[in-house]
Amino acid sequence: MASASPRRRELLAQLGLSFEIMVRPVDETAFGDLEPAGRVERLAGAKAGAVAAELDMGVVLGADTLVAVDGLVLGKPAGAGEARRMLEKLQNRWHRVYTGVAVADAATGRMETARAETAVFIRSMTPQEIERYVATGEPLDKAGAYGIQGLGAMFVPFIRGSYSNVVGLPLDLAADMLRRFGLPVL
Repeated sequence: MASASPRRRELLAQLGLSFEIMVRPVDETAFGDLEPAGRVERLAGAKAGAVAAELDMGVVLGADTLVAVDGLVLGKPAGAGEARRMLEKLQNRWHRVYTGVAVADAATGRMETARAETAVFIRSMTPQEIERYVATGEPLDKAGAYGIQGLGAMFVPFIRGSYSNVVGLPLDLAADMLRRFGLPVL
């Protein structure tokens, strides 16, 4: 897997496959002019391709996730102040979570890319709730400053689409793609 994300590692393990983590640097600003859905797909392909290029054989999965609201992409916050501002912007409204998935066969060079999109509603939060949540540290390493798989779940009453996509890897999509590359997914 061409991702260092512990959440992706946990999700991929659910598919019953043996894998190792291999990450290579990719210029994430190279696709900054693309809309979020296209950007995540291209970044996932770049990540998988960078690792596959160094291997003689094997199947490589790459992924990239972005949170977007009003055309603005929210990455990981640079600090507590930015996390508070992101949560204030997301509250009491829907936003989109996009994850690009790429699977590459190192031996043949074959690659497939796809993406998933999930709509997420964050409820209204009091300033004290935002402050206490930011103080936990959980928002600081999450795109959009919340973790639906952690404490952030208390702020998410509704989603439309894949839950695992919001965590960081749409398992249904990844499993289908890996099967097409001949892997024995559960």
